[in-house]
This record gives sequence, structure tokens and C-alpha cells, in this order.
Amino acid sequence: MEYLHVLMAGLTAIILFIFGLENFSKEIERLAGDHFRKSLSNATKWPIVGVIIGALVTMVIQSSSATSVIAIGLVNAGVLSFKNSVGIIFGSNIGTTVTAQLVAFKMTYFAPIFIILGFFVSLLRSRYSIFGKAIFYFGFVFFSLNLISSSLEPLQHSPGVLKFLTEAHNPLYAIALGCVFTALVQSSSVTTGLAIILTQQGLVSLENAVPLIMGANIGTTSTALIAMFNMDVSAKKAALSHFLFNVGGVMLFTPLLFLFGDRLGQFNQHPAIALANIHLIFNITTSLIFTLAIGPFTRMVDMLLGEGKMDFERLNLPTYDEQDGFAEIEGKFTEAQVKLFRFLQENYNTVTLSIETNYDGVYEAAGKRLEYTQFVKNEYLHYFSKVVSAIKQEDESKQLMTLINRFDYLFQIHDSINDLFDSKRIMKEQYIELKSDVLLIVRSLSSQTLEFFDDIGDAMEHKQVINAKSLSKALQHNIDDANRALLLLLIDPKREDAGALTNFVTYSQRMKDKLYSFASLTLNQDSVATTFEKSIESA
Repeated sequence: MEYLHVLMAGLTAIILFIFGLENFSKEIERLAGDHFRKSLSNATKWPIVGVIIGALVTMVIQSSSATSVIAIGLVNAGVLSFKNSVGIIFGSNIGTTVTAQLVAFKMTYFAPIFIILGFFVSLLRSRYSIFGKAIFYFGFVFFSLNLISSSLEPLQHSPGVLKFLTEAHNPLYAIALGCVFTALVQSSSVTTGLAIILTQQGLVSLENAVPLIMGANIGTTSTALIAMFNMDVSAKKAALSHFLFNVGGVMLFTPLLFLFGDRLGQFNQHPAIALANIHLIFNITTSLIFTLAIGPFTRMVDMLLGEGKMDFERLNLPTYDEQDGFAEIEGKFTEAQVKLFRFLQENYNTVTLSIETNYDGVYEAAGKRLEYTQFVKNEYLHYFSKVVSAIKQEDESKQLMTLINRFDYLFQIHDSINDLFDSKRIMKEQYIELKSDVLLIVRSLSSQTLEFFDDIGDAMEHKQVINAKSLSKALQHNIDDANRALLLLLIDPKREDAGALTNFVTYSQRMKDKLYSFASLTLNQDSVATTFEKSIESA
């Protein structure tokens, strides 16, 4: 009965630890937002920079799995190259060693201070209150570790348990146990924290604890392997790299366990501190070895999975060069706007196709494209801020603002496409299927909108002037017809599909207005002059 009580108390404390760790990671990601993803995507061609970024990010969010999954997601979105992601994945293992060091040096005793501080910070009526939950969960993580330690204390008085846990076993069993347990709890920090606590209490010997934390490194790759499904080849390569890297590190060090494992008990340091330091040395050494061999390693992964093709072609992102004059900047804008417009056209086509069909693959492809477009938008905004500050001539500044206005309309078009996708998302969540008469309305409206896209795109590519007003009027007639047809269907309360599509018509109206504004600014000479004069007056 006593062992059952210890088991229940220990299991409860472990669950609280997992809960705290997961919520702490989520809070940090929420606070960081795009800046967090940006810190990963900024890894340069130098692998060591990726290693440092991966280590720092993991130190903050306390989850190598989260860092790896986000890196894989960025590769899948085309934000990060496969080769740059590998360094980040290598570095993520180093970041996890912080938890081990804090537990080993008994910093967990300060946990109540962070819990109390986090609680009161969250009550503040100021912008700093957003940090309250993150501070609270940071303390909660280590408070739960103290609970684990307290709940397992009775086992110190059980000779049978002590004998089983402290006598040396085959390292392969401990590696397998660490791997399976980590895969189940989805966090190597949980396994490592438990191993150090058990070592502190003398319940587990160093000979058994070291292979346990090595196995945790393999188990943590399960998250990335699961995340890679339905992703393109580059993302699958990143996930496979994470798995091979961790398995390779364990294979490198396992022979040392068989040769010198029986001598681990001779360390002069406290066993828990020794285990934390071994964990640190193991991860740093493995990361350095694989970083030095990153060229052959990535080539091997390329051989295993092949070059592959991306699911959609990525855009060339703008790069700021201090040597560029206005003519070079204008040339970049002109070339980029055509490609971005055509990309948006394909986004619209994919989104409307996802509305017309119930294929999850089309829906996911549309979501992926929109996520990538949002990243492109952020990159352009960053580029605009640099370019505007670099142009000093008044006439060039005015011309530059006209060019930027065109891109502003393009990203407004993206926002409307995103709204359409949200309509589909709501329909999907509520299991609403479109009937044939509503489907015909969607297809008719989307087809004419795509024709409007085509006319504008062709005119841009051939540098022609078009009558945007007449094209807009033709599309408006279709929108009005669709609106009247849906209103008639809404009389029947059972037609949920008609109700869901009212937003589609509203967003299509906004789309038409933005396409017209963009065409007027870009392709109608008279309108260009008028818009330009208005921008001067408003300035």
C-alpha cells in the first residue's frame, strides 16, 4: 500500500511537471511571436551561428522538441533552408542542458519566489502583466520537481528498491527506457530532470543514469518525426537530420559506457552535479562533432531522401544593399510586384478550390501558402523601412512612396484572401458542406475574379494600360447576382451553407475593390497621376 501511495504521488508530481513545462514553453512562444520565429530564420550560412541560435532559443523555451518542430515548419514554409536548419537542430540539444544544471545545483528551492512573483505580476494593470504567466510557469516547473523529489523520498528506505536501482545494468536497457519514456512525455527535460533527482537521492547510480539521459535524446526526436508528415522533402530532411544526429551521438558514446561505465561512480563531484556535467559535455561534444562534419552529413541526408521539389515555388525576397541607387531599387520593385501578384493569384485559386472541395490536402496547401505570404509581407515591411531612410532626394522619395503604395495594395489583397480562407476554416470546423446551387455561385464568382487577376497580370507583364473600371464593373455584376441568389436561399433556415457563404460574397467584394485600386494605381496612367497628386497633398 505504501508503494502505491508513493507511485500515485510521484506520478501526480510528474504530470504537474510536464504540464508546467508545456505551458511555460507556450507562454514564451506567445510573448516572442514573430520575433521568436525570426530569430530562427535569421541563421546565416555559417552552421555555428545556427548552433548558437538553436541553443539560445531552447534555453529560453526549455524544449528542444519545440525548437526543432518550429525549425522544420520554417523549412516547410520556405523561410529557412534545409542546410541552415541543421545547425539550429544541433544547437537545440545544448539548450536543454540548462534545466539539468539548475536542478543539479538545487536552484529549484527558489521556485516559490517565482510562483508568487508571477502571480502578482499578472495582476498588475500595466503592459508588464503579460510576463506574469511566463514567470509563474517557470517557478511551477521547478516547484513540481521539488514535489517529485519529496514524493520519492520514502524509496530511500527500501533496501529492495535501492539494490535494483543502484546496481549496474546493461546500458542498452537504460538507453531504451530513456528513449521510450521521453517519446511518451514528449520532453527530454522531463527525463533528465527525473534522472538528476533520483541521482540526488541516491536512488539511481551514475552508471544507470547516464545512459538514461542519452536515451532521452533519441526519444525527443519523435515529435519532429511526427511533425514531418505532409511536409515537403526539405522539411522531411530536417526532421530526419534531427533523428540521425541524436542517434549518431548516442552511438558515438555508447562504447565508452561499456568501457568506462563502471568507473563513473569514482567521480569526486556530487553524483547529481556529475550527471548534469556529463549531460552538458555529451551534448556539446556531439554538436561540435556533427557541426564540423555538417557538409558530409547533409550530403548523406540528400542521398537518402533525394533532392525533391518544393510544393510551390518560393519568391525571391528583397535584400537591402547600401550601394543601390533609386534606379536599382525601382527595378527590384517592378520585377518583384509582377511575381508577387501572380503568387497571390495562385493563392486565391488554391483558397477558392479548398472552399469548393473537401480535400484536406488542398486546404492544407492553401494554409501553407498564406503562412508563407505573411512571412514575405513582414520581410517587405522590413525592407521598406530601410529603403525609405536611405533615399534622400525629394522627387525620388515621392516616387518610392508610390511604389510602396502598390505593394501595400498587394498585401491588402493577401489579407482578403486570408479572410476567404478563414471562411473555409469556419465551414470545416462546423462540418458545413456546400450544395450544388451554392457551389455554382462560388465557381462563377471565383472564375470571374481569376479573370480579373489574369487581365491585370497580363497587362503588368506586357506593360500595357487597361480599363480597370470596366473590368471592375463586370465583376461587380457577378457579385450582385451572387448576393441576390444567396439572399433567396437564406429564406430556408436549413441552408447553413448559404449562410456560411455570405461572408464569401462580402470578402469577394473587398477583393474586387482592392484589385481595382491596385490596377488603377499600377496600370492606368491618369489614375497614377491622380493618386500621386493625392499622396503629395496628404503629405
